[in-house]
Amino acid sequence: MGLDKTVDSVGEAVADIPEGASLAVGGFGLCGIPSALIAALLQREAGGFKVVSNNCGVDDWGLGLLLRAGRIARMTSSYVGENKEFARQYLSGELEVELVPQGTLAERLRAGGAGIPAFYTPAGAGTQIGQGGLPWRYGADGQVAVASPPKETRVFDGREYLLEEGIRTDYALVRAAVGDRHGNLVFRSSARNFNPLAAMAGRVTVAEVEHLVEPGELNPDEVHLPGVFVQRVVRVFPDDPTATRRIERRCVRTEQEGGA
Repeated sequence: MGLDKTVDSVGEAVADIPEGASLAVGGFGLCGIPSALIAALLQREAGGFKVVSNNCGVDDWGLGLLLRAGRIARMTSSYVGENKEFARQYLSGELEVELVPQGTLAERLRAGGAGIPAFYTPAGAGTQIGQGGLPWRYGADGQVAVASPPKETRVFDGREYLLEEGIRTDYALVRAAVGDRHGNLVFRSSARNFNPLAAMAGRVTVAEVEHLVEPGELNPDEVHLPGVFVQRVVRVFPDDPTATRRIERRCVRTEQEGGA
């Protein structure tokens, strides 16, 4: 594509994602999720996706939309507690789930993007994470059909460590506050979360950006993710309902607590 990596629409940006593709998806809860790209993917017929993301959205937004439509076959996540449909599909054997400690998931994505095939970590040592036996998939009878395998271990300085593999995916979908035509990205505050890591892990990374600027407008010291990790950039607009930044849990103080 050359140095200009922009595409005209989110539909075009995800048009070649095939059936059964593996996807790394940025975001944490509903913060920083590539909601427009997810919505565009929902409009296509492809499914059977193997998704790596911290969580799976909520029932009616984000990855939860793909899940509800039966498009996700496998999730690799660290937290899945906000989606009732997720629990239903998992317990009924419709969805395979690999639960990963959150820090380990972040490092597996980063390692994959950095070309590191595996690394040792103490997280999960002495638990089923390392020993194996966690239910990845249930059968129709409610019994465990697929369980996690044991991990290779090694002792360093008297402490046990697990060998964890880096993650590489066919595609990555991320959202940034600002991007230029070369794919350099800037994330806003907590929306940075898993987005740079997911972007690094994808062989083809697609970024939806709220503000598109010309090359040279971004201060190099302010760039959070260099364009070498990004293959496609698409601008999303505030009036696009699929690009809405939703709040996962709106909490307000009661009058008794001193709030209005």
